Amino acid sequence: MSTDRLRDLVEADLAELVAFRHDLHRHPELSYEEERTNARVCEELDKLGIAHKPRIAKTGVLAHLPATDGGTRDAVALRADMDALPLTETTGRPYASETRGVMHACGHDGHTAILLGAARALSKLEHRPNPVTFLFQPAEEGGAGGLRMCDEGCLLGEEGGGVGPRVGRVFGLHGWPEIPVGHVATRPGPLLAATDDFVVRVRGTGGHAAYPHMASDPVLATAHVITAIQSIASRHVGPTDSVVVTVGRVAGGTANNVIPTEVEFIGTVRTLRPETRRLAKERFFGIVEKTAAAQGCHAEIVWEEGYPVTANDAALTERFFSIAREGIGDDRVSLVEHPSLGGEDFSYYGKHVPACFFLLGLLAPGEDPATTPKLHQPHFDFNDDALATGVEMMCRLALAEV
Repeated sequence: MSTDRLRDLVEADLAELVAFRHDLHRHPELSYEEERTNARVCEELDKLGIAHKPRIAKTGVLAHLPATDGGTRDAVALRADMDALPLTETTGRPYASETRGVMHACGHDGHTAILLGAARALSKLEHRPNPVTFLFQPAEEGGAGGLRMCDEGCLLGEEGGGVGPRVGRVFGLHGWPEIPVGHVATRPGPLLAATDDFVVRVRGTGGHAAYPHMASDPVLATAHVITAIQSIASRHVGPTDSVVVTVGRVAGGTANNVIPTEVEFIGTVRTLRPETRRLAKERFFGIVEKTAAAQGCHAEIVWEEGYPVTANDAALTERFFSIAREGIGDDRVSLVEHPSLGGEDFSYYGKHVPACFFLLGLLAPGEDPATTPKLHQPHFDFNDDALATGVEMMCRLALAEV
């Protein structure tokens, strides 16, 4: 397949893809509520004559294109997430969200449009050596849709609850605002972190603010606890390892002259290695409970184990670099030097088959990466100029032999 032929197919569909992306952006849906998005994806797949399973993981879509030679070798899977976030959009775009308090602040509308664009282009090729499975996944934003997709057999082929033959390898992407548009980047091994969340309730006896000696103050105890858990990073994990402990919300009290009986705080712990993940949890429990007790209070901890580390298969990532450099040019392909402490439920696919997740540049020419709108911000919008590169890369990965 010539580069020109593939790019002509991508370019021919680009205007429709942009319109499709804008439609999804205008009508964002939260995790496991992607009913309209599901219907729009299925509608487009129907037009293309691509076989699909319209209901997997509640609101996901599983689609499949066979190899043109009729072979039943393992399929290549391509994945996109579809859900939005509970934010109120401030972009001012003509296609801005029409659903108050919900917006595509993480670019999943762009990811979905790219996967549909890949399905369009691949379906029109005369020669398609590999079977290709398309994973339109719901609920990446905290709902573990990737885990549910795997549990329901999306990688197992028709005999295991999926479609077509078994999946032998899987690729996914994420738009990245700090990387120049038209560029891609990744790394072997850990790319994104494990994400564990916590809720802590510190309970005391409460009392009058004028007589703190007659109370066990959970506000003071909470302040000490929040400070103390930062020692997990500074004193319990090696300086060349990675761990983040962040408290995102603190709530407690009703009046300025009342010591409350309870304070609650919530947050997240991010790590890159299983042993560090275990250590961080152990030290968190010990520090929180003992620090609260030292202030005459009691701490209750709810620990929610989140997504695993998104770790790229070394051999498959090396193949990704080779395919990308040959396809879009060496100057547009780079190695991610350090992992990000963000999380991704693409990690679950890599527990079953070799997986490679890569970053797709969104940064427009002339924009400052330090000030450009970031993921999960109310003024973020996916860059339409990145769609073509995303579609081309997904197609090349689906067509290449490994």
